[in-house]
Amino acid sequence: MDHRGLFQWAKRHPLFLSLLLLFVVDFFILTAYLERKHSVLTVVFLDVGQGDAVFVEAPNGNQLLYDAGPPTGAVLRALSEVMPRWDRSIDVVVLSHPDQDHIGGLLDMFDRYAFDVVVESGASSTNGVWAEAENEIVKRNIAHFVAQKGMMIDLGGGVQADILYPDHDTTNIETNSASIIMRIRYGETSFLLSGDLPKNIEDYAVTVHGDQLEAQVLKLGHHGSRTSSSETWLRTVKPGVAIISAGADNRYGHPHVEVLEMLDRLRIPYFITFNEGLIRFESNGKMVKRE
Repeated sequence: MDHRGLFQWAKRHPLFLSLLLLFVVDFFILTAYLERKHSVLTVVFLDVGQGDAVFVEAPNGNQLLYDAGPPTGAVLRALSEVMPRWDRSIDVVVLSHPDQDHIGGLLDMFDRYAFDVVVESGASSTNGVWAEAENEIVKRNIAHFVAQKGMMIDLGGGVQADILYPDHDTTNIETNSASIIMRIRYGETSFLLSGDLPKNIEDYAVTVHGDQLEAQVLKLGHHGSRTSSSETWLRTVKPGVAIISAGADNRYGHPHVEVLEMLDRLRIPYFITFNEGLIRFESNGKMVKRE
């Protein structure tokens, strides 16, 4: 068949041609995706509005999600930007604490993604979203653990996620104060996440961990609220950049001007999701760069 005959045949079979083109495009996307996975750690602060969700992918392709955003469907839209459409599983989900703006999106995810493990703070909550999420975790036989200081999640490929807090039973304490501190390490680089942890617990963590808290990238606690991000905490972590996850024109006034002024005074650059959209970093184990 010459090229004119091939052209005529393609005109008579448009569906086949469309599927063939889709296959070719997907093949090249998959090839590029797999090549990149073998060399870098990817950490993406997702834009989920007024809430938190952080996507982590190790060089070997294993994935972790820290928080799932509010119950608005935003986390599904955000994940579709960082995960290929054929990927329908996430290895580990860490829920910093059971407030709706951190765990609500999990309910949207159950029918689209499979989870191997869920790690949570152990704090109790009366909100119905958390009760429904717990029921789904049990119904789907998902392995379920309560975070404790000293736990380490090995994502493989040289990436570890260390649980630095809680270090005690959190069943009956205020949910923000139970927020999981997780430090993600890859080579000489690290990222620090702390949910909505308030200043007094931040300062307590400083007395316990000291310079073990240092990280190139810090997600500020509680969406930039003045109840989090003490000066002691910031001076101890020594971040090269701070990330604030907050929704535009939110009713809480996040991030608070006092926090932004302190970041400026300490010469810590920062990015806010409502300005930037999703914020992606890659680490080769030696240095972190924003993509």
